Amino acid sequence: MSMGIASSELIGPLFVRPQFASIFSDRHRLQALLDVEAALARAEAECGVIPPQAAETIAGKCRADLFDIAELGAATARAGNPVIPLVRALTALCGEDAGRYVHWGATTQDIMDSALVLQLRIVLRLAEGELDELIAALAALAARHRDTPMAGRTFMQQALPVTFGFRAAGWLSPLLRARARLDEMAPRLFAVQFGGAVGTLASLGADGLKVQAALAGQLDLAIPDMPWHAARDRFAELAANCALVAGALSKIARDITLLSQTEIAEVSEPAEKGRGGSSTMPQKRNPVGAIAVLAACEHVEALLPVMTRSMAADHERGTGTWHGEWLALPDIVVHAASALATMRELAGGLVVDTRRMRANLDLTGGLVMAEAAMMALAPGLGRLAAHDLVGRACAAASTQGKHLKDILGADQAVREALGAGSLEQLFDPATYTGQAGAFVDRVLAEAARQQGERDSKGSRI
Repeated sequence: MSMGIASSELIGPLFVRPQFASIFSDRHRLQALLDVEAALARAEAECGVIPPQAAETIAGKCRADLFDIAELGAATARAGNPVIPLVRALTALCGEDAGRYVHWGATTQDIMDSALVLQLRIVLRLAEGELDELIAALAALAARHRDTPMAGRTFMQQALPVTFGFRAAGWLSPLLRARARLDEMAPRLFAVQFGGAVGTLASLGADGLKVQAALAGQLDLAIPDMPWHAARDRFAELAANCALVAGALSKIARDITLLSQTEIAEVSEPAEKGRGGSSTMPQKRNPVGAIAVLAACEHVEALLPVMTRSMAADHERGTGTWHGEWLALPDIVVHAASALATMRELAGGLVVDTRRMRANLDLTGGLVMAEAAMMALAPGLGRLAAHDLVGRACAAASTQGKHLKDILGADQAVREALGAGSLEQLFDPATYTGQAGAFVDRVLAEAARQQGERDSKGSRI
């Protein structure tokens, strides 16, 4: 496991939450390996493969506090994986009678993959809670600001009016799909790994499938159609879903940084003493949470190719591809989950300046309503003629420093096409947000549907 930043007391807290990183600590990883060894012994006793007393002795010694992690680590460097020295140490602890049955019929990857699945289940349950709270926070923002007008921007320039609720719903929609993918993925991901040396369970003969099923029961994991030593799509799917979450979070974080710019100042991160300051400029209030999310998500996305390349495992056991997962997957999951937690805090306390949003709509002197004017004129003049007329008026307004409404109002063709008194209403941004409200309602309805389904069926993780 890399997670160098996660173990840093100086920088780590900015990017990694301890509740996630701790699940991949050495002690937790060791205990997960031992939990699988204990479950294997009990499953084999259940199937009559090893004596029940031996299984209980083995299970009783499967406690991380009984082992020297530094010693196991030094041996891992020589053996190539931690299970080999762990099995030797566990065998010695169990004594001659029970020790002979330790790791019976298993292979290293059975233990490591199943242990990692157990760790992933814990971290994903925590991340699920963060995602659900973030979804609720964004849904509240979208509902509260369903009809709050703001400038929609394309290519970094004001384009047409939208609403802040529409923007928040745009943040929320990909996360609802991510939430659905999490539920869909769970039955595939939480599967036991148990196949013996090459995946055929030859070491257990006719008892192989019974032991596999009993082990799955002991660990509360699904029974796969076959061992997946060289079929790494389960973990690659998880990594890809984490990257999709990271991408959705990056979009929100990027928008927050842009909307926090002094010249825009439409939103800001939650106010908190010492948050977002500068070492030299007392006035600064930097969007540090969004920045941390962006950095963590870049890390997730950069590591994804390691996981997709791991699917090219050779024969029945990958040489190096599997080992690459040990480094990449914990980092991917921990950084994605931590980014979720940070964004949940930001969304829950985001400061929205609706007056600034309205003021920014007025910055262009009506140019943000140019399409509205064009579409109003099009039935009488034709769309292309209306486009050209409004285009000339926009140029004149910019050159002369006048409001577009005044330029158009001075044009006889416009007055004839629109009739008296309609220009004032035409230039109200709140009247030209299209179906923004309807789209917000659709997204909120989907969020409510998903929540209702989870309330009735429960979590799949």
